[in-house]
Amino acid sequence: MEWMSDPSAGAWLRERLDAGYETMHAVVPRGFPAYARVFHPAIARSLPGRAVPTSDELMRMPEHEQHALVAGFVDERVSWAQTAAAFATTMHAQAQWQRIVRTPVDGDWRTRIAPDGREFTAPMEGELDDASLNALAEHLAAHTTTPDAGVAALWEGFGGLVGFYGETPSRAFLTFTDDPNHQAMLDRSTHDPFNNVFRKPTWQEGILSREISEGPRLQLPGRDYVLFSAGARDFTSPDWALPAPWRDLPAEAHGFPPSAQSPNLLWPDDRAWVMVSEIDFDSTIVAGSPDLVRAICADERLEALPLPEGADLTWDADEVNR
Repeated sequence: MEWMSDPSAGAWLRERLDAGYETMHAVVPRGFPAYARVFHPAIARSLPGRAVPTSDELMRMPEHEQHALVAGFVDERVSWAQTAAAFATTMHAQAQWQRIVRTPVDGDWRTRIAPDGREFTAPMEGELDDASLNALAEHLAAHTTTPDAGVAALWEGFGGLVGFYGETPSRAFLTFTDDPNHQAMLDRSTHDPFNNVFRKPTWQEGILSREISEGPRLQLPGRDYVLFSAGARDFTSPDWALPAPWRDLPAEAHGFPPSAQSPNLLWPDDRAWVMVSEIDFDSTIVAGSPDLVRAICADERLEALPLPEGADLTWDADEVNR
């Protein structure tokens, strides 16, 4: 996997995207014979013997009771179909999470407690978990003549990915006090225009090098991407992140395990398919051949359903569970 300084390899996508956001083709290219929607898994939290308390209920409990309850939480990965069964809703290809979990108007759709007492946490947006990525990549590699050659694109806006020019917060800005007069003095020192004229923005390091951070981007409607050479087969291993140039080394330095953001776009050199993990989607769309879509949807490791071209995946598109 290497950085691609010339983003023209992705220019063909631009002409296949819609200008508006009425359908998935604002981000998913048209012109493929079949499409599959791969649903990102959710998390269901249970508490043996009782319903999971809401955050407000938990905060009102004495501290020792909070610790005891938290120690008893059991988390499990669940599908959208399992979630729909828990909330007595209907799973279908164009389902939307907030409808599946019966979110009231202005309610919190990210965490919802089902009638059976379990708390359901919404799926990740904009990325696939490693297990799903590995399984999906196996099918992608099997349905292209170039399984080892292609392009992986990452949205430039992920926090910490690219470096930038900016100011490091001053010590005063990071200091807080109970004395309002003292705090006001600190705030004035931070925002003092006479002192600020002597400050110059400095380069703030990101995960990617400065050369890549300042390099050209693939510009698509509403999104700019950094491109890397990568084949589908590169993502079939559980350790796929180890050679990735965008591996999160700063997090590892603080004791976190090796990790990297999954690609937002992935396609092979022969353009047999395109994988799209749009940053605002809680599912990944694959555009490709009917055989590829059938294989993805038949894989028990994945939760996937075929989509028609022109499918509406916007926030309010789920008419079945309205």
